[in-house]
Amino acid sequence: MANTAQSKKRARQSVARQDVNKARRSRIRTFVRKVEEALASGDQAAAAAALKAAQPEVMRGVSKGILHKNTVARKISRLNHRVKTLGAAAAV
Repeated sequence: MANTAQSKKRARQSVARQDVNKARRSRIRTFVRKVEEALASGDQAAAAAALKAAQPEVMRGVSKGILHKNTVARKISRLNHRVKTLGAAAAV
């Protein structure tokens, strides 16, 4: 348990940051889930729109220190590839 005033304050701040980070992480997951759902439905236009909306949210997670930049780059790249292949499959 925290004993000094400084450690008590840091413990309070840690709890507050945890709540903020949890909300941000949940928001990011929601945006990514919307892209996944659009891909599952087979609607390339909706998937592209959802991806365009999700990209800034996910990148904001990097700037806020919630996610690692390489993790985000990989996720965005894979989603982008799936959206493009969905469009190519629909054209054939």
